[in-house]
Amino acid sequence: MIHRRNFLTIAALTSLITPLLPHRLGQATASAKLKPRRLLPGDTVGIISPAGATFRREELNIVMDAVRGLGLVPKLAPHVLDRYGYLAGRDRDRAADINQFFADPEVAALLPIRGDWGSSRVLPYLDYQRIQQNPKIVVGFSDITALLLGIHAQTGLITFHGPHGLTSWRPDQTASFRQVLFEGQSLTIANTVAAEDLDRLMPVRNRIQTLTPGEAQGKLIGGNLSVIAGIVGSPYMPDLTGAVLFLEDVGESIYRIDRMLTQLKLAGMLDQLSGFIFGQCSHCGPGEDYGSLTLEEVLQDHIAPLGIPAWMGAAIGHVEPILTLPIGAEVLIEATAGTLQMLEPAVA
Repeated sequence: MIHRRNFLTIAALTSLITPLLPHRLGQATASAKLKPRRLLPGDTVGIISPAGATFRREELNIVMDAVRGLGLVPKLAPHVLDRYGYLAGRDRDRAADINQFFADPEVAALLPIRGDWGSSRVLPYLDYQRIQQNPKIVVGFSDITALLLGIHAQTGLITFHGPHGLTSWRPDQTASFRQVLFEGQSLTIANTVAAEDLDRLMPVRNRIQTLTPGEAQGKLIGGNLSVIAGIVGSPYMPDLTGAVLFLEDVGESIYRIDRMLTQLKLAGMLDQLSGFIFGQCSHCGPGEDYGSLTLEEVLQDHIAPLGIPAWMGAAIGHVEPILTLPIGAEVLIEATAGTLQMLEPAVA
């Protein structure tokens, strides 16, 4: 038993320490949907490094040129070129850059230079109350999945699975970015015929494989499977009740995809879904594992028994173009055609 005097001492110390800790809102407080303001020409974009380090200044210059090419103004975070091993500086410093830009009235959006690894490490140090009070566009993919989901889970802010600074920014990618974030369009997204297949009688690339036909509606949640598996059970994983979940990955053996989907299944997350999309698993395969399951077999094992509309092969992942998808917005999917329809603008 704790002596009353000790209890009062602990309580007093707690009251002093609590204001110094990063503010967390929790999923109950973040249940309301929050939309950032749309981008306007001439807006300022804060360039951040929440994950992997940038080792060459030239890469930062390339990102700044891309931002200017979009008609926007780049602004560098104080620690954007910091290095701590493979990370872009210390966790608290990377988080401080994000907090600072959310507090900066001049900044309209936050754009990471790259993914790699490290976004999950900054989540405990973000000021979620400040973020909720100053909703802004946050966009990225791959490891940035943790940042997108963590912010959405804690604040209700719609975030965006889309390009980061060092992606290609070719017209097909830039078009989606502009339509969603500048124009506030509610897009219908479907695979297009690859350039290599234009002279074929049938498409070979970007093919849709329906796991379970049908339509489903729900809040869009998703991103990189490896990153999502790493935050399962934390307060930074959004509630998946009635959600449409999309997943993608890169460079993973099939048994690892199986293992991570099993983790989601055992955590009860798959049972909550209204719909499911698996995008691209670039450079994923059995390798030298003779007799491996295929990706299709793994998805049949885990997803088909759910009985929800589901398909694989969506043009989402570590592929070009990187489409801009709203995390937390309401969507409608059709699993036979392999289409995803935004039911609302994702920006205000």
